[in-house]
Amino acid sequence: MRFAITCSDRYMTVLEALLNAGWEPIKLFSVPTDGRLFRNQAVIERARGLKIDIQLSRLNERDLQHLQDDGCEVLVVASYQWRIGDWARHLPHAINFHPSLLPDFRGPYPLVNGLMGQSTRWGASCHKLAREFDSGDILAQQAFEVAAEETHETLDLRTQIAAGQLARRVAQDFHALWSGATPQASGTHAPLMLGAAERTIDFAHPVQQILRQVRAFGRFECLARVNGVVVHVARAAGWQEAHQDAPGLVVHAYALSVVVACQDGYIALLDWHLLSPAAVSGTPAR
Repeated sequence: MRFAITCSDRYMTVLEALLNAGWEPIKLFSVPTDGRLFRNQAVIERARGLKIDIQLSRLNERDLQHLQDDGCEVLVVASYQWRIGDWARHLPHAINFHPSLLPDFRGPYPLVNGLMGQSTRWGASCHKLAREFDSGDILAQQAFEVAAEETHETLDLRTQIAAGQLARRVAQDFHALWSGATPQASGTHAPLMLGAAERTIDFAHPVQQILRQVRAFGRFECLARVNGVVVHVARAAGWQEAHQDAPGLVVHAYALSVVVACQDGYIALLDWHLLSPAAVSGTPAR
């Protein structure tokens, strides 16, 4: 199968699975990234090694026509922030790899929402590309159980692996899966990340609730007010302990670690700073 792919480094597993299945790449579409939270250097280097065209601007109608002229049989979407136009006028197939078990958690980056919602199963879905985001008929899915102490980073890595496994299955039996794709039922939508309210730690909450929140946001970081100053929290630990300290009170500090009282114990802020990830990287996170 001759294919073009929209891809970032997070979905290198999809690209490699298709290549290993003997699919022939003709073009890579990617997007500008911040180089810290999201990257595309590896996939661009891979495309250069394959000697295929690379495009960082938005895929448009003219590009779809060019893909048709080049004999593209499948457009593979694996992480792409822009809506793709009417591909069916130009190409016989277009599929999307989505990081959740659709129809639940539609949206561009649902991992945080899944962890905040205490999902017990996660995975990747491959579906036909449709006008409405993440709504097309499902070709196949790859699922796994979410661990009790799952973090954003482990869920992200496990989802990347699942996407590669799924891509291998799709590549090996593409036409049958395309023909037998199942329409989606009604589902849920996950907003692009979550707002400051969802990110902000409330020390009036229990230890386990706060730690789940910190694990869910991971490198996207939570917010916390400490001694009247808002800080960005990337990593924390905690323990339950009976006490009479007011929630939010700093009870101890050592080096850069700060211990803060919460409802039923204490939270240790282990990795925190004053600047947001966007300010550190110099570009908006996406």
